[in-house]
Amino acid sequence: MSSALGVFDAVIFDFDGTLADSTAAIVRAAATWAAEFGVEPQDHSRYTGLPSDAMVRALLPAERFDEGQARIEQLEIEDVADVIALPGAMAALEAVPAERAAIATSCTAPLLDSRMTATALPRPSVVVTRDQVVEGKPSPESFALAARLLGFAPERCLVVEDAPAGVVGARAAGCAVLGILTHHTVDELGADWHAADLSEVVFEASADGVAVRWA
Repeated sequence: MSSALGVFDAVIFDFDGTLADSTAAIVRAAATWAAEFGVEPQDHSRYTGLPSDAMVRALLPAERFDEGQARIEQLEIEDVADVIALPGAMAALEAVPAERAAIATSCTAPLLDSRMTATALPRPSVVVTRDQVVEGKPSPESFALAARLLGFAPERCLVVEDAPAGVVGARAAGCAVLGILTHHTVDELGADWHAADLSEVVFEASADGVAVRWA
């Protein structure tokens, strides 16, 4: 296997499950929410990488959507007790020049702010949250917007994702994809490359962009 993934104009990172471990907080919030709204606590993994509104739409009638969405948002913002940066995340964000880095997340802006504060991760120059796009992942909209705000063609960007929905969206936007095996297998993700976490990858700023290789 070649040590190099390639040289990219920019790197677009997913947040939850890629840069940060928020799984326990997400599961707690979903369990509390399900109990409060009287729905069966279904397998939360089906919503991994999807905006919380996907879960609310699936489990509540339309007339309760606004109430349900506001409550899950509140629960997730407030519960960051054990939200931490994943291995390699800090080094990755510090290595990629801020003007060549973005976060494209299914979090809303307030939720991302809460979790980024908990992790103390540096904020790149471009951040695209759920409330900035019409359609969340697996739509390519988040990634296309991130690339446009960075000023680069999506085809020249590397997306780093841990969820099948994110991989689908990134591919649809035209980006290359590095899959992080936080919650899913290689077969489930189907990215161009796969790593257990970001500590297995080295990002190096170069005259041509960002060189990415295996550690």
